[in-house]
Amino acid sequence: MTGFFKLPLRKTLHLLWLAPLTLIGPAFAKAKPTPVPIAYLTQEQEAPPPLSNLDPFIKDKGLPGAELAIEDNNTTGQFTGQQFALKAFTAPLQGDPAATFKQNIGGKYRFVIVNLPTVQLNKLADLPEAKDTLLLDIATQDDTLRNQDCRANVLHLLPNRAMRADALAQYLLKKRWTKLFLLQGSHDEDRLYGDAVKRAAKRFGLEIVSEKAWEHSSDARRTAQADVPVMTQADDYDVLVVADERGEFGEYLDYRTWLPRPVAGTQGLTATSWHRTHEQWGAVQLQNRFQEKYGRWMEEIDYGGYLAARAVGEAATRAQSGELKPVRDYMLSPAFALQGYKGTPLSFRPWDGQLRQPVLLAAPRSLVAVAPIEGFLHPKTELDTLGYDQPETTCPLHK
Repeated sequence: MTGFFKLPLRKTLHLLWLAPLTLIGPAFAKAKPTPVPIAYLTQEQEAPPPLSNLDPFIKDKGLPGAELAIEDNNTTGQFTGQQFALKAFTAPLQGDPAATFKQNIGGKYRFVIVNLPTVQLNKLADLPEAKDTLLLDIATQDDTLRNQDCRANVLHLLPNRAMRADALAQYLLKKRWTKLFLLQGSHDEDRLYGDAVKRAAKRFGLEIVSEKAWEHSSDARRTAQADVPVMTQADDYDVLVVADERGEFGEYLDYRTWLPRPVAGTQGLTATSWHRTHEQWGAVQLQNRFQEKYGRWMEEIDYGGYLAARAVGEAATRAQSGELKPVRDYMLSPAFALQGYKGTPLSFRPWDGQLRQPVLLAAPRSLVAVAPIEGFLHPKTELDTLGYDQPETTCPLHK
């Protein structure tokens, strides 16, 4: 025993940590592992027109993150007698994801990671074949899916627009940048983001002193020098908040505005669940593992895929089951705590299925802050200062 403690402290602690697992390992090795199959459903995407050579189109966003999480699940599963497996299904470009679900997933998988847009997600959730299935949404940001259009069999992994706008508003209020100029694109998603910014401004006491719609449809790179100064002439303001989710003009606002003001929103200082500059709380290890395995940075949807598969793994391990009801019940219970490399455990809001989590505020090459910002208090958890809190929800499931 004396010789054991002559080992370096780090090695000694590692052996002590493994000791209980070593004792229970052989017992599980005698029994066949319990399978926990997880499906992944997406649809082929047509590459959009390139907006910048710096951001190439990535065809497989989402799936690599889920695959990495399965590896982590099985690291624990070898000691708990569970075997996690991921099977990916891709609907054709002009096909119907619902048909792919009916043919390959319905009745065969209880847990499905879904990388599809809003309309497709709810169409899927309403299928009779999806009644006994838990859908883990890793692609949408829509506030309506967490409110009036919520579904009992859907959980959402990425922050919705309200959470993102609230995170940004908290930081702006802390900086005392209270006068906002909202410049909004012409697409529906730009309008929805703009609505979230207006809600956050009202909630945190910020003032939108000017609001304009981006009117130029030609290549922003060619017109920015002339158009941006004209478009950004307005009453004095502290921050230009841009709503341009497709990235058609927002990247060309910096250093071209009429007044020398910072840019935030969908470009500039952005609110996101994951960013390549995030290195705190062990995140650098996850970043490095992902980059080594897939040869690129982890994107936000990859992180959503990782959280979805890890959530199933964590709940299945704690509930000691691979069945739908005990796993889902544990996910929505106060005991559920998912480690997401953000310094605090993540959990699902039972009133709308949204994963509560810190939101990163990042510039292109630096992490600026993490919301909730210090000083914004809540009677239960500060994470619920972001997005729709329980008294605010309009999800009929809560009623």
